[in-house]
Amino acid sequence: MANVTPVTVRPGIDERLSRMIQLPTVSAELEERGAEPFESFVALIAELYPLTHAHLTRERHTDFGLLFHWEGEAAPSEGPVVLMAHYDVVPVDESDAWTHPPFAGVIADGIVYGRGALDDKGPLIVVLEAVENLLSDGFVPARDVYLSFGGNEETYGHAAQEIAAVFRERGIVPWLVVDEGGAVVDAPLPFVPGRAAMIGVGEKGVMTVKLSARGEGGHASAPPSLTAVRRVARAVDRLGPTTFRPRASKAILRMLTRLSAQTPGPARHLLRFLGAAPLVTARLFALLGGEPAALVRTTVAPTMQSGGTAANVLPSQASATVNLRIALGETTQRTVLRVRRRIRDPLVAVQVVEASEPSPESSTENAQFALLSDALAVSHPGVPAVPYVMMAATDSRHFHRFSPAVYRFAPLEMSNAQRASIHGVDENVEIAALERGERFHRALLERLV
Repeated sequence: MANVTPVTVRPGIDERLSRMIQLPTVSAELEERGAEPFESFVALIAELYPLTHAHLTRERHTDFGLLFHWEGEAAPSEGPVVLMAHYDVVPVDESDAWTHPPFAGVIADGIVYGRGALDDKGPLIVVLEAVENLLSDGFVPARDVYLSFGGNEETYGHAAQEIAAVFRERGIVPWLVVDEGGAVVDAPLPFVPGRAAMIGVGEKGVMTVKLSARGEGGHASAPPSLTAVRRVARAVDRLGPTTFRPRASKAILRMLTRLSAQTPGPARHLLRFLGAAPLVTARLFALLGGEPAALVRTTVAPTMQSGGTAANVLPSQASATVNLRIALGETTQRTVLRVRRRIRDPLVAVQVVEASEPSPESSTENAQFALLSDALAVSHPGVPAVPYVMMAATDSRHFHRFSPAVYRFAPLEMSNAQRASIHGVDENVEIAALERGERFHRALLERLV
């Protein structure tokens, strides 16, 4: 009987993602866990994607930045495509009740469960899948392609910042940058039916400020009228939701206009009107509160407080940390001035701990956005590409100062419950969504010119 060579069956995308999830790459817990999970992740993708590692040049920038270069047919001066993702994840609250252990990577009923399934190992794996599959077909892209993967995005790390700096030093201006952000969602607005691919054409800036005040210490039995704690508390209270005026950016107006095309009845006319009336839109969204309000104004969120050493001792100092998300069209400088004016207390020190400017808006009337729409027509037929403003920060913010077309979109379907699981409990992604995400990136790379 002739010898039969055993056939090696490559594991499915669900199994590969499961193995990625099993590595607890929690950047906020680097001191406790060490760098081993991150190094294991780098080794894992080398094992799972051998063609990518054989045909693309890999560079490491800082301890956590991976940059792959795939040479295309066009001259480098044409400008490359940069596909971004990050492989670090946020911590898990041990008191939360997960259906499956967060780092077990359980696969059940067509779904992969675990921390990072959506943010951002799921979006990362569909990029690698597309590249590996194209390489197996002998495909060469029309222009250079870079894969930029960061390992400390969740802690505002410097991996992606360093990679972007390398691009600038080498004089490389990306033609297109695609990072995490929006997704394919159902009913993007309460009265808008159907699905839409929400593509972030800009993102808000981020600022963290520390408010601090000093006061006379002493026994709590005879307090002054304004202690350090009360002074800081008053300052925080003055930074209410109306601290910053609402303003509807072009991205929001474009979003409303595009969504009107798929909305029946009177709501269609309302959306068209709002898309042409920025002042009315800004005021209406501000009144709605929550996410709509965050789309049109700089938000202020007190996140930490400290002060005092004992229950019966007046603290000599107190502080509060406030996180701001700066609206498009604003600046960090104007934001700080506005905070100081609203506090109206020279005895409260305002210290900027970190700050990044909001991004410019990328166009929806260019070849790059058209390419995203064409790729969607392959992976998600009938789903329109709709611009919006990204309210969280992404690694792509380090590129948007010198790259003309930066978009934030993970080509995965996400229900409301799945979106709520990001940074929360029972994070999961459907295997079918991963397969469509791979088709999106493959179509995008195949249609490059």
